[in-house]
Amino acid sequence: MAQTNLTKKVFHGDTSVWIIFLLLCCFSLVEVFSATSTLAYKTSNIWIPIVRHASFLLAGFLMILGMVRIHYRYYSLAILLMPLSILMLVVTPIIGVSANDASRWLEIFGVQFQPSEFGKLACIVYVAFLLSKRGKFSEKAIFQWIVVGVGIICFLILLYNFSTAFLLGMVCLLMMFIGQISLVRIGKLLLYLLLGGVVLIAVATIAPRTVEKFLPRLETWSNRLIKHADERGEAEKEQTDKTYVITDENYQVTHAKIAIARGGLFGKMPGRSVQRDFLPQAYSDFIFAIIIEELGVVGGIVVLLLYIMLMIRVGIIARRCEKLFPKYLVIGCGLLIVIQALTNMAVAVNLIPVTGQPLPLISRGGTSTMLTCIYIGIILSVSHFGAGMGPEEEEDEEEEEEEETDTEEYVESSSENPIFAVETIEQTGGQREYEQI
Repeated sequence: MAQTNLTKKVFHGDTSVWIIFLLLCCFSLVEVFSATSTLAYKTSNIWIPIVRHASFLLAGFLMILGMVRIHYRYYSLAILLMPLSILMLVVTPIIGVSANDASRWLEIFGVQFQPSEFGKLACIVYVAFLLSKRGKFSEKAIFQWIVVGVGIICFLILLYNFSTAFLLGMVCLLMMFIGQISLVRIGKLLLYLLLGGVVLIAVATIAPRTVEKFLPRLETWSNRLIKHADERGEAEKEQTDKTYVITDENYQVTHAKIAIARGGLFGKMPGRSVQRDFLPQAYSDFIFAIIIEELGVVGGIVVLLLYIMLMIRVGIIARRCEKLFPKYLVIGCGLLIVIQALTNMAVAVNLIPVTGQPLPLISRGGTSTMLTCIYIGIILSVSHFGAGMGPEEEEDEEEEEEEETDTEEYVESSSENPIFAVETIEQTGGQREYEQI
């Protein structure tokens, strides 16, 4: 009984979301410990990589415990991150730390982080806040403010990270669709973006050097798309030739396919992966391939279902919210986590080109892990304060149902016992009627 009361005091919010979060953390600890073997051999202590990752998960867990006790209305203050994110994204290409041929990191007091992650959080809160003000502002004004704010953030991220900008833009478009912004406005916006992309490709073809000055990663994006298309064509050709050549271009994708093929139905069991020693980003971009190699297709499906169940719970929480801000806020956080997870899985199975998006809560990474924990904390806070969900609320509902049942049983027993019969007189057409209660 004491343990039950302690659980109810600690784990506020939707119980299902808590279970999904803890299960994903368990998958993360096991798979990151296995996939970081190459990093472990390069350090003086083999436990350093997993201890670092576990520390971030523990810090994120403690942060969620604190966030779930904060009312969701205070999270609207995250809009203040918009100008700060814009400033950080502007200075990142200038003074940022380079990684994988791109300046995506800032370092402050020895701590490295990705400003784009804070930009994503700011945009989600910004869009949710504006959509909740439909009664005060016109739809046109809200749409224009969303396009301007999100457009600036996405453009600055686009300079060095196309996949993150595309993912964030897609989530914000879905939020506007759910927020009942006119389909005509959304359609026009998509058309303008499409035309802009066509113009950019045309200019890049005519004057590539000029475009590369403003978009230095453009060549990388185009090469990835071309390689992805070529690999599919070569794969079909090699099926007839029965030959396959591993090159620098298809190295990552090929070893991811080998990992998935080795996994089979139930996998080789945790710690027995072979491809983790060949995949450069086995603990990040391609961790889903390692999961399938070690846990099989069954393990991969379980992980996929956990993210789908999270999105289902987010939808249930949103439906129970009476106010618009928490409704759109929780939907935005859920969409961002789940779409990013699906993107990572699609890369691992070679459905789309390599994007560099980590698997939320499972892949190794400090900034990504902490920001994902913030999204989970917001979801749990909304479920607790906005939707009235959680262990305490469930207990109150059970107590109310028990009280109603006891009252009904008392009334029934009273009606059967003549001692409790009471005569009530109602004047109906001059006649007396008798009633037992």
